[in-house]
Amino acid sequence: MAGCSDAVNARESITAEAVAFLRRPDAYPEPSGEVSVIETHMSWVFLAAAHVYKLKKAIRQDGMDFSTPDLRRRNCLEEVRLNRRLAPGVYQGVRPLTREADGNLAIAGRGAPADWVVHMRRLPADRNLEVILRAGRALAEESAIRGAARRLARFYASADNARVSADAYRKHLASGAHDDLVTLIEPRYGLPAAKVEALVGAQLAFLDRCARLFERRVDSGRIVEGHGDLRPEHIWLDGASAIIDCVEFDPMLRAVDPADELAFLSLECERLGHPVVGCWFLETYTQATGDAPPPSLLRFYRVYRAVRRATIAARHLDDPSVADSARFLARARQYLGMVEPLPPDASCAVP
Repeated sequence: MAGCSDAVNARESITAEAVAFLRRPDAYPEPSGEVSVIETHMSWVFLAAAHVYKLKKAIRQDGMDFSTPDLRRRNCLEEVRLNRRLAPGVYQGVRPLTREADGNLAIAGRGAPADWVVHMRRLPADRNLEVILRAGRALAEESAIRGAARRLARFYASADNARVSADAYRKHLASGAHDDLVTLIEPRYGLPAAKVEALVGAQLAFLDRCARLFERRVDSGRIVEGHGDLRPEHIWLDGASAIIDCVEFDPMLRAVDPADELAFLSLECERLGHPVVGCWFLETYTQATGDAPPPSLLRFYRVYRAVRRATIAARHLDDPSVADSARFLARARQYLGMVEPLPPDASCAVP
């Protein structure tokens, strides 16, 4: 047991040293100015004047394993490869944090690699779609938003087909729904258990009753290697537009139906007060690809994503480092309040 503790302490020590180093303006090879720092569940993000560096946390949990420098390097390389599909000019590459002869760290120095970072071009904050929606500028930016929608539609039209069977795809969705149910009815969260049970029960019933509809989506090549986390905060209206931060650590989370991702994006735009923006993305996708997902399928995916997001929000309460737990509990309630169970007679018609 002592060996396990030593390994954990070593990982934390390396990460703490790297974080302290990357906070310094003089750490970077280009002029950095003041460095802003954002901590996420999986990473530390350092925003310099024109560049961004992302350091993976040395964690192993929830299907992620970043516990060694080599695993973090592989994940960084995969993040750059995948995100260049929708943001080719943003992801600059992977850089080593090297241990120099004097014992200090450097970015891409002469010493041996001690850790790895993703290097990105910094995007203008005022061109972020979530910022634009929160500022009430959706209508003024309609042309730019539709441009991003066209880029996304082209991506879906040419994306690699996800190598997943119809049975595996439905089982993945059902597993997520079961996981949500187990989490959200935990008494410690104080969430409406009856509502959760109704939402998840209706999802599972639809998956079972409408199996042929999902089989048709798989058989027609509609399940692609997509983004996996398509939210307004990841969409930037920057020139040709850029969509960043796809899910890189789990291929199954990227095996998505565009109808699913677009229903999710629509949900998030509605949550931010602009449901019409989600309609623009769906309309553009349908026009560009000829794929018109049935309304019942879109509703299923909307409910599925709302409940999934409620679960993610609720789980923040289990993280002792989260200070404002009430905010995440309110977010979970918000998601659950945005949707109603699918009716038992929701159409299973296969287009």
